[in-house]
Amino acid sequence: MEAAPFPGWVEGLPRIEAPKGFDWKQFSGVTLNFISENTPPSSALAKQIKDFEDVTGIKVNITQTDLGAVVEKVGLDFGSKKGQYQIVYADPYQLLAPYADKYVDLNKFNNDPALPHVPGGLDDFIKSQLLVTAYFGDDTKLLALPYDCPTMIWMYRKDIIEKYKDQFQKDKGYDWTPGGNLTWDQYYEMADWIDKNVPKDEVKYGTGQQAKQYDSLMCDFSNVLAANGGDYFAAPHLGDIGTAKPGKCLLTSPAGMKSAEFYKKLVGIADPASTSWDWTGLAEAFAAGEVAFAPNWHEFASTLENPATSKIAGKVGYAILPKGDTRSANIYGGTGIAINADAPEKEQKAAWLFLIWATAPQTELMVLQSPVGGETPVRNSVYNLDIVKKGMTPGTPESKQMLNLLPMPATLEAWKLENVYMRPKIPQWLQVDTVVYTHLSNMLAGTEAPAAAMTNACKEIDGIVGP
Repeated sequence: MEAAPFPGWVEGLPRIEAPKGFDWKQFSGVTLNFISENTPPSSALAKQIKDFEDVTGIKVNITQTDLGAVVEKVGLDFGSKKGQYQIVYADPYQLLAPYADKYVDLNKFNNDPALPHVPGGLDDFIKSQLLVTAYFGDDTKLLALPYDCPTMIWMYRKDIIEKYKDQFQKDKGYDWTPGGNLTWDQYYEMADWIDKNVPKDEVKYGTGQQAKQYDSLMCDFSNVLAANGGDYFAAPHLGDIGTAKPGKCLLTSPAGMKSAEFYKKLVGIADPASTSWDWTGLAEAFAAGEVAFAPNWHEFASTLENPATSKIAGKVGYAILPKGDTRSANIYGGTGIAINADAPEKEQKAAWLFLIWATAPQTELMVLQSPVGGETPVRNSVYNLDIVKKGMTPGTPESKQMLNLLPMPATLEAWKLENVYMRPKIPQWLQVDTVVYTHLSNMLAGTEAPAAAMTNACKEIDGIVGP
């Protein structure tokens, strides 16, 4: 085996290797179309794509748009069987589970002795992320490679926490420094205390939530639901490998009912604008200093820690989300990239070269350091680099270069199997998601009581997924 001739490779990371004498130009002249959600690694790859094109002679067009448009365009392409998009940003819930038979089994290429393989092997990917992004139904077919990894954690104003720590402890009797030792009930108590005790010119509200009638509302609620030991269904491997038969809806369980009651109460003391915010709206409000707490996706750190885009740069702390009755649950929102099975064989092999380059540890480091990227890696080996470890410590030169590393101590904790939460990976999830956030929104608006919202949602969901 010999190393691929890509430029800029650093020591300490697995390299792409190919059989001796492998012709990297054998697919020269092929044009590949990669459709992706607007996401940091795709922006960074687009900026650096010349490295791949120069080595392989393969032209790659990267289209970035919102996830809804990706789902629509890919669905139409699958329906036509034209293979227009050879490389797909395969969202596990909207594009992998519903269309699992439309992707190439990547074992076909990874086990081919005539082709280069995944550098570092599949075990170098974060285990929980490989499960949720790469498989459906069982783990025999490798349908995608992990690509990005947004995960919800607890973001907080550490200056507020430090300034009022003694006063809060005197009033309430415990240390309110955010972490997995605290509960959601304490989170509520802390946010309420801020509302009543911290001057509004320092921060206006204790918490903000992403409670818009949208996918963000389901994500925000799911952290509480899973922390209380609840879920949407009871099928085994519901969130990692996934299933086509999840069983009956569980939202009317004691955990579901309790979580709905609590979530309504929590949003009741949050910034009133919360019901109009998705994750971006919440991040913007937090960056503007409007709220002290924000459960949000860890990748927003690059915005929050940048003085050009945030009033609170340098004042942000990160922790895993609070515990419920059972655990801390931090919803994972990552995606893999896959190859369209309708593409001709030659284009599939060319796409394989792109996949192993795009997800290689060396490329992930480049994405992490890119001024237009900043996505955090999905590879264990990258987190073992000294430069990356230093980047997780506030105030270091490395942390200032790679702002998204600052929440990583908390995020790595959130990725542990006992702390991560994966929503149901089922073919019908898009419809189920809509039902969930619609009834949650009705609950927040006061048109449905929490128990009625869960009951009505369950009836609709059972009609969608069937027996």
